[in-house]
Amino acid sequence: MTSYAVLCDALGDSTRREILEHLRRRPCSVGTLAGSLPVSRPAVSQHLKVLSDAGLVDHRREGTRNVYHLDPRGLEPLRSWLDGFWQDALDGFAAYVQQQA
Repeated sequence: MTSYAVLCDALGDSTRREILEHLRRRPCSVGTLAGSLPVSRPAVSQHLKVLSDAGLVDHRREGTRNVYHLDPRGLEPLRSWLDGFWQDALDGFAAYVQQQA
């Protein structure tokens, strides 16, 4: 399973975040993504490799091209890490309320 740190690194690049926004709307090929971004097809492929290694995207083969789509399961480690902050805040609030009672 991918760690939240790997996910944060993958999401730290603005081009990769833009790719994810495109894939959030619909699955796309490398060529389609490259046509809507200010980077080359090889650069898009490299970004997709990072996103794929982080578990954020997957692809399926359609003829001679790969069509990429989001893999929502890839965000689980990041979601769990962020939920820990929320749980800490709730626990702190509960302790404060108990002290006031």
